[in-house]
Formats: sequence, C-alpha cells, structure tokens
Amino acid sequence: MFDQNKPQEPVWLDDSHCDIAEFERHVSQETRAEDYPHAVEIARNIPIYDGDAMRRAMADEPQARVVMAEWNRAFAGGPGIIAIRRGYDDPALVDAVTEALGEIIADEEASASGKGDHFAAAGANSRVWNAHEKLAVRAPELFARYNANELVRRVSESWLGSGYQITTQVNVVRPGGKSQTCHRDYHMGFQDVETLKGYPASQHALSASLTLQGAVAHSEMPLESGPTKLLPYSQSYLPGYIAVLLPRFREFFEEHHVQLPLEKGDMLFFNPATFHAAGENCSSDIHRFANLMQIGSAYGRSIEIVDRSRITLAVYGDVKRLLEAGSVTMREADNIVAAMAEGYPFPANLDIDSPLSGMAPPSQQDVVRQALAEGWDEARLTQAITEQNARKRSH
Repeated sequence: MFDQNKPQEPVWLDDSHCDIAEFERHVSQETRAEDYPHAVEIARNIPIYDGDAMRRAMADEPQARVVMAEWNRAFAGGPGIIAIRRGYDDPALVDAVTEALGEIIADEEASASGKGDHFAAAGANSRVWNAHEKLAVRAPELFARYNANELVRRVSESWLGSGYQITTQVNVVRPGGKSQTCHRDYHMGFQDVETLKGYPASQHALSASLTLQGAVAHSEMPLESGPTKLLPYSQSYLPGYIAVLLPRFREFFEEHHVQLPLEKGDMLFFNPATFHAAGENCSSDIHRFANLMQIGSAYGRSIEIVDRSRITLAVYGDVKRLLEAGSVTMREADNIVAAMAEGYPFPANLDIDSPLSGMAPPSQQDVVRQALAEGWDEARLTQAITEQNARKRSH
C-alpha cells in the first residue's frame, strides 16, 4: 500500500540530487575482511583473490556458488571491485595473445584505421576496438585457449548470469600517456547530463547491472605505469551518472582514488558504475598493455557490434580439434562456446522459428554445443548456422 507519510525517492534525477558531502560519506565505507572470506587480502579497500585458490574453488559447484555470491555482493553494495592475482596462470599464453594483438595494432596503425579512446587525449595510446572478433579471425586457436578461462566465466556469471556476451578492447598506454577523465562506463556513462535527465532513477539503477568491466594485464603494471584509478563504493551512489560529470565530483575523485599495481596475468573486474579512469603512465619504458572487457548481459545491448557467427565459424574447428586431442576439457570447450557464440535466442521470428519445446528456440550456443557433442564437421555447422541466421527475419 502507498504510504503518504513516507518520504518518496526521486524519480527524476538532476544536479540538485548530487550532494558532495553525502557522496563523501557514501564512499568512506571500509571493506571488512570478514565479509570477503575467500579473499587473500584487502588492499586499498578492494578484495584480492588468488587465482590458484579460485580455480580449485570453481571445480566444486557448491563452493563455486558461494564464491560467486561473494563477488556479486562486492559488485552490488560492496566496494564494486575485485582483483584476481594470476587469473591467467600461463604467461606464455598471455604473451602469445599479446603478440597477436600487437600485430593487429601494427596493421591498423599502418593503415591509419586505428581509433582513439573515449576518455583520453588522442595519440596517448593504441586502441583496438572489437579485439574479440579480430583475435578470433587472426588466431582462432589462441582465441580458443585464451577464452577457455574458467574464472572469466564464473566472474561474468556472478554478476550477469548465463548468456553474457564478451566484447574486448585492447588499450596500450605509452610512456607519457596522460590520464583519462574520471567517468562511469557503458551504458549511461556514455551519455550527457541532459540525456541522463530523461531517464527515471529506476533506469539509472538498472544500467549498472547490465554490464561488467574487466581487464587482463598483458604487461607488468606498477603504479608508475598508471594502472586504473578507482573509487571503491562509488558504484552504488544512485545519482552518480550525473555526479561523475560535475567538476566538484571529479576533483574529489582525483583526491581520493586508489590504484592497484598488477602483474602480467592478473585480472581486475568492477561494476561499470564505479568512478574510474586510466592513470598517467609516468614511466620511461613501460608500455602498459591491457585487454579490456565490457561484458554484456543477455538482457542488454552490448557496446560493440560483434559478428558472433563469424567468430563461431572461425573458431569451431580449433575447439573441436583441441577437445578431441584432450588439450581442453569439455567444460573449457563450453567456456569457449560462451565466449564466441550468441547465447540469447531472442529476438526471434516466432512464426518460422517457434519453440517446439520449452519457451524459446535454440540459441546459437545451443547449436554449437550440439555440434561438439555429436562431432559435426565444419561444413555441417556452417549450414546449421546459416539456416538459423536465415530465420532471423521479420517476414
């Protein structure tokens, strides 16, 4: 029942709801070790996890669910950020992917097709958009081995559930590269104040639940190289999409942010509403190389157009060969499927692609899983994907 005497939360947010004193109280919370029992330490208010311990935990499903719930709470009302040391435990694999991505950077710079950064000065870095698809096409076996990572899947599912969609953007910040401007990220982090005022507060709250930010360190990242500047607990400040655009909040961020040094293979994940910015690379010789992730919920729209069919057909043969050779487990193969194929069956034309059982037609991932289980060759999968895509039309 509606209570006329209870103060009502605002529906429409604007600058007047952005109170710097309230914000300071909000982000002054302390992260308690007892709330994150699986973390090996709390550093700069951020829970830090050990990759080896987490891989062991993920092998036991009940234990995995407990850890994933801990991560979910961290992203929601906790500090908004977690880090996993040795998230990738094979440096040679990380180096091989770095080399392949470096070749893409060189090709794009040679053709002048490389583009800049949303929040940094032009020329301060090298950026590869849609690195996920580009890596799949250039080096499909490397793509498969890189995306077999169990921890990426578990962290993604802890916040987004199944059917998530990975996009990646490589960012290399050269010595002397300047800081980004403090910001929140996609979706609402890419809109101006006037546009944001057109969305009710309920949508401001929803936006942060539709993506997860991640980064894999492909180089050593000491503090002098400028790893990401972060403000724990800022993600749960409701008017934050407007506040982060205001000078007084940006000044507060610069005075109170924290940074975590990272080593090659470490992973960092955070709620996209966390106030953050890439730091200034003050080193003389470190080219800070990160593979950035914006992982989208099946229920939202991802930041980039990614041709999942193209990735699937490029990588399937290598996944099948790795599986048959015993180089990856069935679970790891399924992790790769989650990274390469479309996991959500909608939108669909229910006249010609109606579900014969259950509530939905099969997704692209379902088709690939059937192909692997039944040992289809690449030609048969190509035909099945082509036929499925042909049904995604309105007439």
